[in-house]
Amino acid sequence: MKLRSILLALAVASTGLTSAVVSTSAQAQVKEQFFPVLPYRTGAYAPNGVPWANGYVDYLKLVNARDGGINGVKISFEECDTAYATDRGVECYERLKGKAAGAIYQPLSTGITFALTEKAPTDKNSLITGGYGRSESSDGQVFKWNFPLMGTYWSGADIIMQYITKKEGGNIKGKKIALVYHDSPYGKEPIPLLQERAKIQGFELQLLPVTAPGVEQKATWLQVRQARPDYVLLWGWGVMNSAALKEAVATGYPREKLFGVWWSAAEPDVKDVGEAAKGYTGLVVTGDGGKVIQDVKKYVHDKKQGTGPAEEIDTTLYNRGLVSAVLAVEGVRRAQERFGKGKIMNGDQIRWGLENLALDDKALAKLGLSTIMKPISTSCLDHEGSRSARLHTWDGKKWVVSSDWIEADESIIKPLVKQYADKYAAEKKLTRRTAADCKS
Repeated sequence: MKLRSILLALAVASTGLTSAVVSTSAQAQVKEQFFPVLPYRTGAYAPNGVPWANGYVDYLKLVNARDGGINGVKISFEECDTAYATDRGVECYERLKGKAAGAIYQPLSTGITFALTEKAPTDKNSLITGGYGRSESSDGQVFKWNFPLMGTYWSGADIIMQYITKKEGGNIKGKKIALVYHDSPYGKEPIPLLQERAKIQGFELQLLPVTAPGVEQKATWLQVRQARPDYVLLWGWGVMNSAALKEAVATGYPREKLFGVWWSAAEPDVKDVGEAAKGYTGLVVTGDGGKVIQDVKKYVHDKKQGTGPAEEIDTTLYNRGLVSAVLAVEGVRRAQERFGKGKIMNGDQIRWGLENLALDDKALAKLGLSTIMKPISTSCLDHEGSRSARLHTWDGKKWVVSSDWIEADESIIKPLVKQYADKYAAEKKLTRRTAADCKS
């Protein structure tokens, strides 16, 4: 009996040891960096949200297929559809945040960004809000976890106004500028910058909000027809953009005097209007073509792993989504350079990586990204990293680049950023980060 007990104990111990070895071995083999994806493939804004999401996910797949991950760390991801609704965006964030000890969230919504700005610091999750979100969050001394990379709405509005000013020979005093905007945090973001420029340049600013989703705009464009502004700025999204262009056509407003932000100047916005939208101009921050596009086709779509249709590759919003994924991946890669290549990065480490991005021309060429994005570098003081864009014009069939790269005027924007960041810090009882914290 005693011998049997001993043998049984040895068997149990052996089984436990084997399980432990298998478990440890399995854990050692699982080296995945989790990337939450908060797209909207449903709802009123899906036609614009889908190509962005497809470009984003295709790039994550490309890094796994072509590179074997980030220095050997494979990428895992999970989507949670927000339908561009703030409450659903918060629900998605809460659902996914337990999947990793810190991750990068890209809400693709200014409203969701406002809500998550309060949550991210506690959870140590970084927010990349490339081309949207809180414009004052470019101040990294106040907004430690927010990264409005590649341009805020203040930068975008400033660039458009620079272009218009140059078009008018350098003087727009007395001109009428109307802003037709989505009546939401997104649409309201450019207003402080435009008001500041109106004071400086002496133009008259007319604000025309459009109730979401923006299908019905007849009353808005009746006001445009009555006021006869010299230029109209369009800050729309989804169906609002094509509806605005159709109303511009119906009221006879010249498309050559209509300028859209980067979320109002893509293929879905003009395809239903076609030739009638000819002359409409909008911002664009990405290029096209190049090695990365070839690689997506070769390593992802040719392997039948593409997220969406192949014909969508290299379109405006697809490329914007792809570049957004690049920023997230390179934030993790930069973190690995300091904290250990081939290791999974936690929230603090990822935040440091995003705050110390250094993607110059050489780095972009190595990644095959030279034609599709501009160099970007960030710091504790500057979470925006780059603030330039071009304009492209719809020729009736395709978008054609119609300007050189234009840099936003920091002499106007910086004081606004400090004013609004200080106001936010005072409301939330925050203190600016110290030099020591900036190095952490």
